Amino acid sequence: MTDSRHALIIANDRYADQGLKKLRAPAQDAAALERVLHDPQIGDFEVEVVHNATADAMRRRIQRFFNDRRRADTLLLHFSCHGLKSESGELYFAASDTEPPLLAATAVPSQFVRGCMSGTRAGRSVLFLDCCYGGAFSRGSASVRASGEVNVLESFAKDEPVSGRGWAVITASDSMEYSFEGSELAENSAPRPSVFTHAVVEGLETGEADLDADGNVSLDDLYEYVYRHVREQNPHQTPKKAAELQGELHLARSRRGGIKIVGIPSPSSLQAALHSDDFLTRQGAVTELCNRLQRPELPVAEGARQHLGEVAHDEVQPLADLAAGALDKIRLAPSPDRLDFGRIPRGSTPPKRSVTMHGPPLARHCVVQPGQPWLRVDPTRSGLEVHVDTAAPGHLSGDIALKGVADESVIHVEAEVIPADEDGPTKPEPHVSNDSATPKPRAEDKRPTVVIEPPQTPPRPKEPPRTSEGQERTDRKPPSRRAPVLAGAALALAVTALAMLVMTIQRGVAAVVARADAGVTGNVEDDIRAYGALTPLIVCLITGAAALVVGAFARHDLGARREHYTRRAASGTHTLTSVAKGLAIPALIIAVLAGIAYLVGSGEW
Repeated sequence: MTDSRHALIIANDRYADQGLKKLRAPAQDAAALERVLHDPQIGDFEVEVVHNATADAMRRRIQRFFNDRRRADTLLLHFSCHGLKSESGELYFAASDTEPPLLAATAVPSQFVRGCMSGTRAGRSVLFLDCCYGGAFSRGSASVRASGEVNVLESFAKDEPVSGRGWAVITASDSMEYSFEGSELAENSAPRPSVFTHAVVEGLETGEADLDADGNVSLDDLYEYVYRHVREQNPHQTPKKAAELQGELHLARSRRGGIKIVGIPSPSSLQAALHSDDFLTRQGAVTELCNRLQRPELPVAEGARQHLGEVAHDEVQPLADLAAGALDKIRLAPSPDRLDFGRIPRGSTPPKRSVTMHGPPLARHCVVQPGQPWLRVDPTRSGLEVHVDTAAPGHLSGDIALKGVADESVIHVEAEVIPADEDGPTKPEPHVSNDSATPKPRAEDKRPTVVIEPPQTPPRPKEPPRTSEGQERTDRKPPSRRAPVLAGAALALAVTALAMLVMTIQRGVAAVVARADAGVTGNVEDDIRAYGALTPLIVCLITGAAALVVGAFARHDLGARREHYTRRAASGTHTLTSVAKGLAIPALIIAVLAGIAYLVGSGEW
């Protein structure tokens, strides 16, 4: 967030007038909302809270809040209090010293707030009203009426703001509806946030309000999320919104933000093959999509991922399994997924640890979002590098969220910063996280979201760098061939199984014809044995199962030791195992059915 962002939270829950019911939620609302708006990883607002102020103090703070602003400023004003309507229909916000018969003198009129919003130089102003109107007051007060209509939004739409400036109002309830606190309006219970403010805080804090998953929570996103949340909790409470804005207003960053890649659709010939009536043609198309999923060109890989998702959902089981297996390989796989820095002297050089991202380029392309201000993440060729700030002592515990195109993952980080003059073991020790010792966010602690991209092939150096003797021996080590050899063996076994199946069918058909010619004196079991149909059937079952097992070993070895294989070897292994699996599974299914038919029919015919 590059603009200047300011928030004023006004929360009143204590009133001198006995006719105004004490509200349970405002203090809780203010604390929760202040936390999430001030968080530099979420709202990044400068927040001021006014609690149980008099009407005069409220007017002064509100006017000061809107004065002396610039065009780049974004202002957010939040009311959590009673709303009162005068005899003339004007809406007022109750202060701690409000007297209902003297609203003009002891309350804050909505017209005053509307005038401050209209006159400010700030480019955008947002007003949240979490107020109870009329019926939410005690019935014993003769000075407060619950009849008529408040029409909250109309009260703020009368005056247009200065040209070029935008405004928005979101209210927790409309007209004379109640603004529920929890699920009831009872007075005696423990403090907790109201339904409306709880939805605002939850949507911003969790990122669930980022409905379009673009990494930002816009005003429209937040309203849609709050509306659904509030209506689910209390169908009788209806949030409303009115706005005059140019463009989108982003209220917060989203912790749900992920990678968005515009995929290049697969060639039309490949898409046509996916819809062919021939099984083998569709199988070949799926195999080609699996190959495209490994490509370093991310838009190409993303297009293949989208098509494979459809195959995994809609195709027959063998092809669906093939697609699902390929999609599993692009899941985020950080190694290690837990870092323990142990005990670190305060003020020392920030230590760092490396995390390797495994998988094809699409699996390594992700958004990295540190959850704490003392965490810093830098991208590297093989993954990322994690640094810990040693400025403040105490136990540190936090997470680094990784968000890719297909899924999410978390790297947990632990550290203990000790005073510089304290001696102690430096090896990692288990401990209980103490959030109170975590350093508070500062302006310089704001960490931008990091995008980890698969490395590009570097240009070949003119002269090879000098290395130690041990490194030279490592560099000379030839790439492994285990996975491609296993994949080739799997394919050979699958072809053998298919050939045995064809032989079994040929001999089985001949045996059945011979049995039919023999009439009542014949026995199909003797004919099948005479023609030798059982032997290739057994061989088919054994070789088909062996093909699947050997192929699984090849894929496991490739995933576990990917750094030992060249790109061509990895691609070849994927292709061979996919074809082997596509041949072996149908052969096994048909062979099993043939065996069942033999066992059932031999006794009857």
